[in-house]
Amino acid sequence: MQLLNNILIAITWLSRMATGTAFLVLMVAVLVQVLGRSVFNDSPVWTEELTRFALLYLAAFGAGLSLQSGDLVNVDIVSASLPAPWPKYLRMLSALLTAALCAILIMPAWKYTSIGAMQTSPALAWRMDFIHASVLVMLTSLMIFSAARALSILVGNSDGLPQNQIEESTPQ
Repeated sequence: MQLLNNILIAITWLSRMATGTAFLVLMVAVLVQVLGRSVFNDSPVWTEELTRFALLYLAAFGAGLSLQSGDLVNVDIVSASLPAPWPKYLRMLSALLTAALCAILIMPAWKYTSIGAMQTSPALAWRMDFIHASVLVMLTSLMIFSAARALSILVGNSDGLPQNQIEESTPQ
């Protein structure tokens, strides 16, 4: 279990670094775009494209982190009103279904990504399979973090609440 925990910590760190890098690229591209339009009166064409690509990867790497922290949309009106241990069981079922759905979608996403090898982006001339791979990253990230949540509930290390909700419900 400790090995799995260390792997999850490493994946979390890698996801945070990749999300931060994508956000940095997004900020630089937008800054160049704004300066080009307002100061130099000539914005480079590639900034539009790079902004879109950075936003795709920002969402892809951030999706799993958002699931882990509880920042994804969470509708728990039904489960919150149920007596214990039902909310925990529903959170585990939800995590398992999310992981399963992501696992099912990986092969179609792989096919979608591979089609991009025959295409290039217009402004940057990048192979689109590198851009389409953001869908694979997102599905893999969500699958890993939801499977980790289900496993932690199953072994009794967690009740399935996201990290932010655990911190909010802990008395100070």
